[in-house]
Amino acid sequence: MLTLSSFLNKIPIVAGLIILLICQGLALAAEKTTEPAIPFAIATVHFEQNATDGDMEVVFEVKGNKDGLSKLAIVSPDGRKVIDFTAPDASTIGIRQFSFESPEPKDTNSLKAAYPEGIYTFSGSTFSGQNLTAQSRLSHRLPAKATIKQPGIHVKSVDVDEVKITWAAMKNISSVIIEIKQDELDVSMKAKQSGSETAFCVPSGFLAPNTEYELGVGTVSEEGNIVFVETTFMTAKNN
Repeated sequence: MLTLSSFLNKIPIVAGLIILLICQGLALAAEKTTEPAIPFAIATVHFEQNATDGDMEVVFEVKGNKDGLSKLAIVSPDGRKVIDFTAPDASTIGIRQFSFESPEPKDTNSLKAAYPEGIYTFSGSTFSGQNLTAQSRLSHRLPAKATIKQPGIHVKSVDVDEVKITWAAMKNISSVIIEIKQDELDVSMKAKQSGSETAFCVPSGFLAPNTEYELGVGTVSEEGNIVFVETTFMTAKNN
């Protein structure tokens, strides 16, 4: 027979079992709702220099997956949070892709001090609860700048149908970027080639006669840093 005293003695045991079952249930629920972090589609940091103007900046490129990000943080190698983004409300559905650029000080030492070499850690989350993570290494080593051979510097009367951009061969270059633009006509083109290439033919019909264009040739290092050289050229008038 269960007496009152024996029942009272069992209360602590029963309470302990109830608390244990509750804790186990909460732990299982947490395991079900907490998903492992997945990689960002893009998460990079690199230096970019305009050798013609002498400007240099650090550039962060970040892209989530299908969902927009509600939070994004980037931490430098020395532990400082250099980027801290939060979407104000779920109604914005978050931001999927970012491109951050620092100021362009003439004093490159101050830029290097602000963004030291090493591993930058990216972390983010979506409104649906998915966590994202990645790391990218920043190097201060810049590639050699390109020497444009053709059409040359500020050349006039370039034949619109036979424009070939050439540059001197370089070592330890991952790739070369060619950019041509004309702001008044609101036209531009960008091409990327292997670092072993030394020429690019402008597609026929892209250039207009008697028009000045801006030309940039960028060299990309193995670490992803870029150095651009810029000039202009003028196309010839119609015959």
